[in-house]
Amino acid sequence: MHPVAQAERATPILEVLYEQLLRRGIHYFLPFSRLDLIGHAQNSTPEIVFTPPAGNSLNFEWLGNRYALSNGKPFSDHEQTMLRSIGRFLAARYKLLFNSETAALNPAIFAGLPEDRYVSAFLDGSVFDSVSSFAHLPDRISAAIEVLRISALSSYEDKRISTGALLFGSFPDACHSLPPQPPEALPYTSELTSIRSFHRICDGLRTIALVDRSGLMVELVDVEEWAEPFHDIELPVPSARRYRVHCQATLCGGHLCLVLTPNGEIKIFGEGVQLFAFLDGRWHLTDAASKYAAWETAIKDKLLASRLFSAALNLAEHRRGGMFVVIEHPQEIRQLVSGLDLLESDRPERAGAKSQLHYLLRGQLITQLSPMVLESIAQIDGSVVLDRDSNLLAFGAILRHLPATDQDEDIGEGGRTAAAISASQFGDVLMVSEGGQLSFYQKGHCVWTL
Repeated sequence: MHPVAQAERATPILEVLYEQLLRRGIHYFLPFSRLDLIGHAQNSTPEIVFTPPAGNSLNFEWLGNRYALSNGKPFSDHEQTMLRSIGRFLAARYKLLFNSETAALNPAIFAGLPEDRYVSAFLDGSVFDSVSSFAHLPDRISAAIEVLRISALSSYEDKRISTGALLFGSFPDACHSLPPQPPEALPYTSELTSIRSFHRICDGLRTIALVDRSGLMVELVDVEEWAEPFHDIELPVPSARRYRVHCQATLCGGHLCLVLTPNGEIKIFGEGVQLFAFLDGRWHLTDAASKYAAWETAIKDKLLASRLFSAALNLAEHRRGGMFVVIEHPQEIRQLVSGLDLLESDRPERAGAKSQLHYLLRGQLITQLSPMVLESIAQIDGSVVLDRDSNLLAFGAILRHLPATDQDEDIGEGGRTAAAISASQFGDVLMVSEGGQLSFYQKGHCVWTL
């Protein structure tokens, strides 16, 4: 049979297969969304073509079908980019199936985990723009992810390895220039992990490998020195203290920073924010900008929102659980917190009770409290409770539980989640799990998890 006729005969089967790949990719990165097939398209193009939306859904055409993607609320810019990225990668690989000569130039594109490729397409879509770019441009991001994945399985002197790389961007950067390429420069690929000293010279926290556009490791840089020109620039989203300079390092030039943390988590930073996290065996699109915007809008005080969010991120990074409750109406505080836990308690203090230390923080404003002190009291069993004027009302408070207003809410983490759901009926709650995740609760349900 003629190759062209054979390809045409295989196309319907391939379209079914690639529809399943699309569904799996969407469910992986947008797990709370629903994809519906709503009809057939006139053209069978492998690229996603968006059509006018209906309500909050995203409507698009792909491989001869029309789809509607919805999750009950508008999709953020990053969520829409994630959808495009999944379609972009699948489209490029689909085209290679009918171009054996070009596919032979880059057979590795059919290897590895597709989730890593979706992340790569999100961060640098130029690699997947065409069959030619797919075959000739290095997929630096997927290669760097593979380095970090292998490193995560290793240890040094019974300690987890941390490492990282800064992928030099393609946009102008007045503060940095790419150094000359050493003649013996090594590709930043998994083969580096066989060199024992590799992890010692770039620990990801202070020193990172600089990777050029061709995927070669050309220099070692001090990430704090690299970020120094942007030291005074406010980040788009507050970050954990440990990774503030990593965010700053990506504010200009389109640079990307990938770090394997001491906790075994992979973080990817770009545009001054954390974009992805590989945690608990899967990738998470952090969508930090839209989530923080929702938190800041709820708190209605930029400084207070930033202070609490930063403290929660620092607790999460050190795997310390905690909870912050910003109560809407302070006069309702005794419905949520026992009088003994209130800093302004009118009950006598018992010998040996925590209340004997209340005088140290009585009358304090969260926005004027040292961040380190705030994080210290947040680690005490119980919750930090404050009002919208930043007045600290209680710390280490054991909250009273009320029946959940949303019977469909999944209480999957036990007592702390149940307490967060209950407390969110009185105000806005930021909960930190000991697994390193942040969750925002409001009016009895979870608004987002980061």
